[in-house]
Amino acid sequence: MAVAEAQLYAKVSNKPRGRSTSALLEPLLAKGFPAHIAQKALVATGQKTTEDAAKWLHSHCNDPSLDDPIPQEYALYLCPTGRLHSRLQDFWKESKRQCGKNRAHEVFPHVTLCDFFTCEDQKVELLYDILKRVGDSFSQRFPPSISLTLHASPSYLGFFIDDSQANVLKEFAVAFSSEASALADCHVKPSLKQFHLTLAHRFYPHHQKTLEQLAKCINPGEPCQWVAALYSRDMRFVHYQRLRALFQYKPQNIDELLINAGDLIYVDPTQQGEVSEGWVVGTSHRTGCRGFLPENYTERAHEADTWVKHREYVFETASRSFTKAVKEPSVKLNGEAHNPSTSRSVTNVLSLQKAALRRGVLVMRHGERVDQVFGKPWLQQCLTADGKYYRTDLNFPSSLPRRKDGVKQFECDPPLSCCGIFQSRLIGEALLDQEVTVSSVYSSPALRCVQTAQHVLQGLKLNQKVKIRVEPGLFEWTKWEASRAIPNFMTVAELVEASYDVDTSYRGNFPLSSLVPSESYEDYVSRSSAVIKQIITACPSKGVILIVGHGSSLASLTRALTGLPSRDSGDFAQMVRKIPSLGVCFCEELREENKWQMVNPPVKTLTHGANAAFNWRNTIMED
Repeated sequence: MAVAEAQLYAKVSNKPRGRSTSALLEPLLAKGFPAHIAQKALVATGQKTTEDAAKWLHSHCNDPSLDDPIPQEYALYLCPTGRLHSRLQDFWKESKRQCGKNRAHEVFPHVTLCDFFTCEDQKVELLYDILKRVGDSFSQRFPPSISLTLHASPSYLGFFIDDSQANVLKEFAVAFSSEASALADCHVKPSLKQFHLTLAHRFYPHHQKTLEQLAKCINPGEPCQWVAALYSRDMRFVHYQRLRALFQYKPQNIDELLINAGDLIYVDPTQQGEVSEGWVVGTSHRTGCRGFLPENYTERAHEADTWVKHREYVFETASRSFTKAVKEPSVKLNGEAHNPSTSRSVTNVLSLQKAALRRGVLVMRHGERVDQVFGKPWLQQCLTADGKYYRTDLNFPSSLPRRKDGVKQFECDPPLSCCGIFQSRLIGEALLDQEVTVSSVYSSPALRCVQTAQHVLQGLKLNQKVKIRVEPGLFEWTKWEASRAIPNFMTVAELVEASYDVDTSYRGNFPLSSLVPSESYEDYVSRSSAVIKQIITACPSKGVILIVGHGSSLASLTRALTGLPSRDSGDFAQMVRKIPSLGVCFCEELREENKWQMVNPPVKTLTHGANAAFNWRNTIMED
């Protein structure tokens, strides 16, 4: 057991147990569930219905922590509803699209009244009663409208609440915390600092101007009804990342995790170091079970996605009737409810920015390489006694290109697998479908990257029309080379002889001789920054510059291009291992602002499962 979890057990194991008289509890007890487990299920589902709790118990039948006495953590938030909430949600989406995710995106728009505190499962109903009682006592004093003033700094953007109104909210928070501490045996701390509603937090300073532009499009005087809402979270996973499953995955081995599309997974970043590439180990929010799962079956989720809403107190204000009276019709846009007047000003800002777009840079990781599938000794499986190559599996390439140094050099400079070739061509066809105009192509000297570029161009129907510029400066961080030496790459002449559409007149910005084995992280970042700037300078015309590199390229090139600081080397390594074959990033130029921004790539992601080797004799014929 981890030290942190042991400390949690110590805090709660000796507390006296209260008795609940919940009407929802009795039916669960009648079904034979132990009281503490039934109570845990009710709390985990927000004490809404017996059916929800029974469903949770069924899903968690194999949860190893089902008997654990660790309580939930609770927080009291003041949340906007109505048209103001809609405007804030639009800001959330646009700020994330234009500037990337920041800390504020983890949680919905809110004002913190009482930060997280623990409460025993048996006493949670007392919190509900306290919320209603305190809410009733303040209902006549609650401000008819709340005045919000925009405040900005290099790392924070949000609305501050007028002091006179904030004082009433603080009194409400103090009253709730006092009663909760006394009656429910909770240690509740009311928020007494400047009351605020955060719009963006911990963003990069150069995004401040864009975020402020979007924030100024929000009218803080929009009709709004405020609610005090009680939320809970699982305190064991506070510092974990959240992933959302995009597809169902059925375990192939006993240590793997069953996931359904939409499942939320808790992942501890500190436990991923020894996990195989392309996999993560996590705990299912739906079932409580733990195991390995393919990372490319998931996407990042928000912290609040795993929270449970328990009860809310609605403050009746004059704006409520007004909100109903002026409610505008909604239409469906891309499957989501959309208000026609929502974010018209935001849209105007976007249209002005899009008008300035000129060039794009598409950075792509190479396709699946053979050693990724068959391991480092793959070549030994494919050589006869006299050193000739032959194909032992259909995913091996049908042949290998000729190189003067002999086939042994492919061990450090492996080719694509047949699936990798298919992947690359599929991405090219998708780019063609989206009418992406690729004007220039650059590739790392690694054979797998040159092959990827070649087959992407074939999918685009641009082979022989656009030549591949082999740029040694695009090779990955040399510290990661297992041989601790720079591979002997195929020469341009050898690539041309093998029918690759390589630009023979191109001279790289970084000659091969400049690549140093086991270079420092700082040197690699500096090299990446220099090479992307030189590529941009060399391609002034409109169109998309396609760069085929390595997993590390997606971060090192795009962050340098958009002006983001480099990651810590440890974080960088963790991030790179999450990038799948043919992972892509896309940057667009805002020429009038003399900068580049990250946007959604023009093509969808490519996701597929593993396909293990099959031996019919051992599988079908064995007894």
